[in-house]
Amino acid sequence: MRVKLGDIASIKHGFAFPGESICEDDNGIMLVTPGNFSIGGGFQEDKCKFYTGEVPRDYVLNPGDLIVTMTDLSKGIDTLGYGALVPFSDRIYLHNQRIGLVEIKSPSVDKGYLVRVLQTREYQRTIAGTSSGSTVHHTSPSKIESYSFELPDLETQRRIAGVLSAYDELIENNRKQTKLLEEAAQRLYKDWFVDLNFPGHETTPIHNGLPEGWKMGSLLDIAEVIRGCSYSSDEIAGGEKMLINLGNLAPFGGFRTGYEKPFSGKPRPDQAVAKGDVIMGLTEQATGLAGYAALLPSVPEGSVISADLVKLAPKDSVPSEFIYALLRFGRLSDLISPLANGTKIKHLRPESLPRAVALLPNVELMRRYAECVGPLYDGIDTCQQQIAAAREARDRLLPKLMTSEIRV
Repeated sequence: MRVKLGDIASIKHGFAFPGESICEDDNGIMLVTPGNFSIGGGFQEDKCKFYTGEVPRDYVLNPGDLIVTMTDLSKGIDTLGYGALVPFSDRIYLHNQRIGLVEIKSPSVDKGYLVRVLQTREYQRTIAGTSSGSTVHHTSPSKIESYSFELPDLETQRRIAGVLSAYDELIENNRKQTKLLEEAAQRLYKDWFVDLNFPGHETTPIHNGLPEGWKMGSLLDIAEVIRGCSYSSDEIAGGEKMLINLGNLAPFGGFRTGYEKPFSGKPRPDQAVAKGDVIMGLTEQATGLAGYAALLPSVPEGSVISADLVKLAPKDSVPSEFIYALLRFGRLSDLISPLANGTKIKHLRPESLPRAVALLPNVELMRRYAECVGPLYDGIDTCQQQIAAAREARDRLLPKLMTSEIRV
């Protein structure tokens, strides 16, 4: 049976929470924003905003609530309209404006199935095709409610949702493992370069408050900044190369798979990237991007970076793992990010980088750190590959289950 979404559910607008009560300090009361939606659907807690004001009871979301995003800042309209389920967590999640709460009206609809409908490429293409806006893309409850789709019987819906949930669990488990591995690299950095418990610290002389061979310096002392390539919409419509773009940069650092775009442009050779390269954001399209970095996992051969990113090419045999750690764990990114300026969207100018300085150990110690954390990042790379493979398999299977090409 084919139905319109509006026949079986309605979409409720969120609340316009006052900006003066929104912060980035985690107080356990989280404001759900479009940044909490992953490409392909699903909830992510990478882009977190928190609320310190009085909480309106009617706009507190319940665990398991089905929500959709109605605003998208990305060029490719990557997440507009996609669905997600509110996590089961100790946090309180608030129903913010431009987030739609999907309220199911019919007892013959399974929420687990419906969220899958709102994650199909056919649905996303429909919503993107009817969106308004150029830089910021918008949809509305009425446009989402007009989408029509196949609704099998309730038991079949539940079986389809059950099959697909196995892929979601695999993806989530690999995300958790990635987080644990990165936390291990962070602990080692703190022990060596913040608490100064590095190998040989007992016998290293101190001069002017610094261990011998250490110095204060900027990012430009250890890396060359190479800007990515500009592109047109036609050049990301297809192609053999892969464009790593701002969407691949997780807020406040780290790499996100699934945001790459096929690319047919003609970049310079030095704009190519590979596993182990460090990239950094130049554009503050969302909080926590300008000045923040990612260490690339395995990427397809011929991948290049977009103009919103720079590649940080190591100088003087400095390992890329240390450059990334200095930015991410040494908090150098927190010093660089405020250097971005602009009116509507802030941009970081590479020539401003010398204004942010940090403590730099000797190169030998940088190399020893890289040797220790190398296996951790190999593990992260494996997790990222498994996430990409599970997501691709799930997305191929989803339309076949919904059209009964494959029966469950």
